[in-house]
This record gives sequence, structure tokens and C-alpha cells, in this order.
Amino acid sequence: MDNCRRCQCDKPLDFEIAMAFQPIVDIQSRSVFAHEALVRGTKGEGAGQILALVTEQNRYSFDQTCRITAIRIAAELGCQTRLSINFLPNAVYEPQACLRETLSAARQYDFPHERIIFEVTEDERVDVKKILDIFRTYKNQGFMTAIDDFGEGYSGLNLLANFQPDIIKLDMMLIRGIDNDPAKQAIFSGMALIAKQLNIKLLAEGVESRPEFDFLRAHGVRYMQGYYLCKPQFMALADAEQIFKHLEDEI
Repeated sequence: MDNCRRCQCDKPLDFEIAMAFQPIVDIQSRSVFAHEALVRGTKGEGAGQILALVTEQNRYSFDQTCRITAIRIAAELGCQTRLSINFLPNAVYEPQACLRETLSAARQYDFPHERIIFEVTEDERVDVKKILDIFRTYKNQGFMTAIDDFGEGYSGLNLLANFQPDIIKLDMMLIRGIDNDPAKQAIFSGMALIAKQLNIKLLAEGVESRPEFDFLRAHGVRYMQGYYLCKPQFMALADAEQIFKHLEDEI
């Protein structure tokens, strides 16, 4: 508890948050693989508006509040899929200590912690050794791990060489217009081969058009996320049947 007192992660925020949930779709099994929790204001204000309120003083509390709120709301909504939660590496004071509240919330709301995915955005400038320490701690506790926006940030292959997460989420800028861009297709092919050899799930995020979707599906991408499939649902969960009906209607 000494570490928690030093970072003051248990100090209440001076603003309230809510969550939207965007599905990660399993094309092969025609199901929702996971729901990603996205912070929102209580009236649906966007993430940017809420993140603007995060300061050096409240970032630890904000990170913990997001985790607990995501688990609580997902449980209240009857989420039966995995739950993907973003975390801020610079808001993790000490990995083991910072997990206590997450595990406690999972028990309190009866949400199996094995169904929780922790994902980090690769574009945040942070010590790779710190991310490795966090990821290894989470993995040892039974959580799944993911690198978000892979290919956009600073650490890239250096991080991947030292730790293999369960999931790599390809940056949406690589996905945008990939159906008609030989350079992006070549980069994608390399990433797909690396993921296969390292036994990592490859997830394409930011899928926004039918041609992008068709290219990715034709090239073996099983997991996808993006507005073409389903937009984030404020305080609600997407239904797999409706998602795939939409895809069929688009054909």
C-alpha cells in the first residue's frame, strides 16, 4: 500500500467518466472477440475532451478509475466477451501494486480477470524497459496483452523482439486504403509473417471501407475493428448478429 500512497491512485477524480465499447470482431467465427473500453464523459463527451483534464497530479487516479469503471460497466451490461482496457505506462507507478485495484474490481464485479486484455499505445514515448516490466507482470497474473497502433510509434520492433504480446493491433494509417497501396500491402505482408511465426494474433484496427475489409479478409486477417464493422457504443455492447447482418447487406 506504500506505493499506492505515494502515487495517490486511490484519490478520487474531480470529474466523472463513462465508457463506450467498440467491438473487436472475429471474422472466422462470426462473433465478437472482445469489446474495447473507450473513456467518455457522462454525457457522451469524446475521449479528447476527457483526456484534456488529465494532469501530472491526477494521472494515476485517472488510470485506475478508467480500469475499474470499464470492468464495472462491462459487468453491469452482461459482457460475455473479453474486455480490452487501455493503460497509460506513465501512470503505472509499480506494476504489481497497480494491479491490486484491478484484480479487486474483477472479483467485486464477478468479471473473470483472464478475459481482460491490457493494451498499450506504442506511440507514447516511454522507457521500453518499463513497458516490458508492466507487460511481464500482467502476463504472469493471467491477463492478456496487446500493443495498440503498432507501427506508428517509437519502440516498434525493439519492443516486439523483447516481449511477444497476445495481440498486435496494426495502426489504422497502415490499414487506410491498403486495398490499393502496394507499399502498405508489402509492409502488411511482413507484419503478418512476423505475427504468424511468433504466434501472435494480428488485429487490423481502423477498418472503414468495404475494399479494406475485403483485402484484409482475403489475406487471412481474422480479427478486425473499425467504423465499417461497428462504431463505439456509448454505455452499450454491440451485437454480433447485427454486425454480420450489416456486412452481408453490404455485399
